[in-house]
Amino acid sequence: MRTIEHWIDGSFTHAVGSATSPVFNPATGQQQAQVALGTSTDVDAAVQSATRAFQEWGQSSLSRRTKVLFAFRELVNARAQELAELITDEHGKVLSDALGEVQRGLEVVEYACGIPQVLKGEFSDQVSADVDSYSYREPLGVVAGITPFNFPAMVPMWMFPIAIAAGNTFILKPSERDPSASLLLARLWQEAGLPDGVFNVVQGDAATVNAILDHPGIAAVSFVGSTSIARHIHARATASGKRVQALGGAKNHAVVLPDADLEFASTHLIAAAFGSAGERCMAISVAVAVGNAADGLVNILEAQARAINVGSGRDAGIDMGPVVTEQAKQRIVDLIGSAQRQGAEIRVDGRGIQVPGFESGFFVGPTLIDGVEASMDVYQQEVFGPVLALVRVKSLDDAIAFINANPYGNGTAVFTNSGAAARTFIRGVQVGMVGVNVPVPVPMAYHSFGGWKDSLIGEHHMHGPEGVHFYTRGKVVTARWPHDSSGASFDMPTAR
Repeated sequence: MRTIEHWIDGSFTHAVGSATSPVFNPATGQQQAQVALGTSTDVDAAVQSATRAFQEWGQSSLSRRTKVLFAFRELVNARAQELAELITDEHGKVLSDALGEVQRGLEVVEYACGIPQVLKGEFSDQVSADVDSYSYREPLGVVAGITPFNFPAMVPMWMFPIAIAAGNTFILKPSERDPSASLLLARLWQEAGLPDGVFNVVQGDAATVNAILDHPGIAAVSFVGSTSIARHIHARATASGKRVQALGGAKNHAVVLPDADLEFASTHLIAAAFGSAGERCMAISVAVAVGNAADGLVNILEAQARAINVGSGRDAGIDMGPVVTEQAKQRIVDLIGSAQRQGAEIRVDGRGIQVPGFESGFFVGPTLIDGVEASMDVYQQEVFGPVLALVRVKSLDDAIAFINANPYGNGTAVFTNSGAAARTFIRGVQVGMVGVNVPVPVPMAYHSFGGWKDSLIGEHHMHGPEGVHFYTRGKVVTARWPHDSSGASFDMPTAR
């Protein structure tokens, strides 16, 4: 059985006889590899390597850093197909979607290539007689990222390009469900000329995570995942003096108003709900139909959902692949059943789907549920699967109130042809990322990503300008080059 290893100090490593976890191909349902589970010893080895590397990398010139970033960008672009295939084989998403994930990650790399511009400081001349004052930002040191299974390339690339470009060294703990993409990225960093120890990968599970959170040599931790784990990450890491980015779960709504183009809205809702089998933190899982938009919308949604091609992500013409594990499949199936028992109408039922040649795969078909109410389990829980719930309300104000009552505030969207209605929605909804006729409003790399309420624990958003500030700290210098020794005083210093 192939063992997926750690990458520490520029080479593969794992302790012989160390614990492992199975890695499946979700389309076949078969185990294809095992991943080494890191211990506190492995984490410490990565920290020691990163600490040594920081002594040089943290003092390296901006031109040297950007040269490595540009080379890394070209290498990832050239190997995008290989990276996408690794993602498809371990996550299950279709190849075209995996390639899209790589591209969105590359956009952050490209943003990081401009780090000399965004790290510019400020200078004030002659703040006092013969005194100048200036400020700039310095790297933190060794930082870490703990990333989820649903985007094994893109989410890490939200973190480490900016951290490394700013002069930090980085330790990545990827999901144990699809760990191989992280190792290809590590090799590409090395090929791009990044010194050994600047980028490390420690595979593992909860024990590895806790070792990262507790290690005194790590200055900051970035995390994307469920809200419960985000709370744990934030509490434990801040207790040990670390900075923390902790992005949690989501329940993303899309409001469809009666004046919207229902064909347009439905087409985009279908893609946003069922792309990547709904395993996206920005997936639309709830369609909120306003007034008389509901009947027409649900009929179109039903027809389009039934037309989705489900199968192996490696096969041509497939729109949607499997979910990541058998356990995920069973949890989604159970939530569909609970919606039916609680009075909702299953308009399209994805339970029991069979894909010829992949009968043991972890497949759940597209599911459309009408008449969902806020009290139902399928609404209360983050399904994280190919399930679109339809909620009916009377007015735009009702839709906004319904969304605001939900504890999550990650992403939302409104479909309308009215600028006034769109502006009312934008201003009224308590959600961090909003789309207008755009169902998955993931910001470009030069804006920061982050939700509100239970979708963000703490205050730090990810990538973009907030990412740069997270991975650096400010230093202010007040300087005088005196002509003589006069002018000292015991009084509070003031400008003169």
